[in-house]
Amino acid sequence: MTYYFIVPGLGNSGADHWQTHFEKSGDHFIRINQQEWDLPASKDWIETIDRAIADYNLANVILIGHSLGCIAIANWAKQYQKKIKGALLVAPSDLEAPRYNFSTVGFDHVPLDKINFRTIVVASSNDEWVTLERAEFFAENWGSEFINIGNAGHINTDAGFGEWPKGLEILKTLG
Repeated sequence: MTYYFIVPGLGNSGADHWQTHFEKSGDHFIRINQQEWDLPASKDWIETIDRAIADYNLANVILIGHSLGCIAIANWAKQYQKKIKGALLVAPSDLEAPRYNFSTVGFDHVPLDKINFRTIVVASSNDEWVTLERAEFFAENWGSEFINIGNAGHINTDAGFGEWPKGLEILKTLG
């Protein structure tokens, strides 16, 4: 059985966010809760990811990241070099963009190392936190499949992404 671990971004994902709908879609969807959602530290976030999946067969683990959660997954992959089944990385935040002004300790830049498991980056052409070109650049460096879903904002609740059936379809392609 595949286990899907949800890795929200800054502030967590609210009650009507697509990640919450994914979590409610089955017992094998598990949210990774961080100790600090609003003042995140990269080291803490990636250690929490590693602890959350430690007791599972990694060949059956898929991570589902949104926004800063995508960057946490990329940092986790770089540090731990563990091979999992895959990851869905939706709307990765561009930490180096001038507009990004959140206090995120250790999230200084986006890692550009190739990720050693299958990944899919889903991006929007009008995301306020990452340009389409930067999202595609991240995907290219990570070795990810890249999907542009058009004008979809930050692919969050504010952009109208509560239930997201197309997202579940994309997720299923990972296994």
